[in-house]
Amino acid sequence: MVFWVQSAAMTPVDAIRYEAVAEPQDARERLDRFLARACDGLSRMRIKALIADGQALVGGRTVTDPSYRVKPGERVVLTVPPAVEAAPQAQAMPLQVVYEDAALIVVDKPAGLVVHPAPGNPDRTLVNALLAHCGESLSGIGGVRRPGIVHRLDKDTSGLLVAAKSAPAHAALVAQFQARRIERRYQAVVWGVPRPARDRIEAAIGRDPLNRKKMAVVSRGGKPAVTDYVVERAFAGTAALLACRLQTGRTHQIRVHLADRGHPVVGDPLYGRARGGRRRQLPAAVGAAVTALHGQALHAGVLAFEHPINGSSLRFESSLPEDIAALLEALQAAADMPK
Repeated sequence: MVFWVQSAAMTPVDAIRYEAVAEPQDARERLDRFLARACDGLSRMRIKALIADGQALVGGRTVTDPSYRVKPGERVVLTVPPAVEAAPQAQAMPLQVVYEDAALIVVDKPAGLVVHPAPGNPDRTLVNALLAHCGESLSGIGGVRRPGIVHRLDKDTSGLLVAAKSAPAHAALVAQFQARRIERRYQAVVWGVPRPARDRIEAAIGRDPLNRKKMAVVSRGGKPAVTDYVVERAFAGTAALLACRLQTGRTHQIRVHLADRGHPVVGDPLYGRARGGRRRQLPAAVGAAVTALHGQALHAGVLAFEHPINGSSLRFESSLPEDIAALLEALQAAADMPK
């Protein structure tokens, strides 16, 4: 059996070193496959890149060929250097500013805009726009890649988001979020009409064991999540407009909770498959309105909190964007059609 050790000893600060000794059953196995079997959290592509970068030692010598065949008794060491975060750059972009003062800024984020840089979205994010709008004073507040950010909205969710413009404001807003003293209300258009019409969903959320890109309601290993919802309008059993209030802030929480109830958010590319072929039975106008959505039909319409510096009560509201409003009109027209 291969024995693995993770250690920072004799490596740069925060680097991780994986060590193993090849056994007879490992003979002639490719180096990258040998390492991939037990390097928890590292993909084979990442391991190949590390080997090519000279981070692998076999028997004390550097090996840069991922296809090298290991021999029994050889000690293999792989070093993973510490990640170096790239500071995002200021990029002038349109921003719909709802409120701003010396301590904070509230913006109405459109669907399609990523909040902060991440793999696959290195720039043209809300953070890049905030740096251009607020200046370099924002840099470093709350982290290199997420300056000023205290909460997030999914890329394809529109609505209100607050960011801090100073370290004291950031700390105070984070504390309010952690204490659940910030009010966040959303509107969501979902397939079908939930029953009961008013309910609280309490279900832990964690990584989907079958798809690591998704979240899911899980029975073990997840984090507690609570969503309150009320049906505001129903459209002949086809769809409904819900008002949702977050009591916790888990990744994709509303989308996961509603999909688990069998009422996914309309237009959701990850969780939005309707049951029973509902989409195929829709009138053409409704189908066109769904296709025209810029993201999922989920909008953060209310944001309320205490000012992080002076303690005053702040409350902001945002109307549904035009594409979601058009979807509601199409659904209502379809519901009003004679049977």
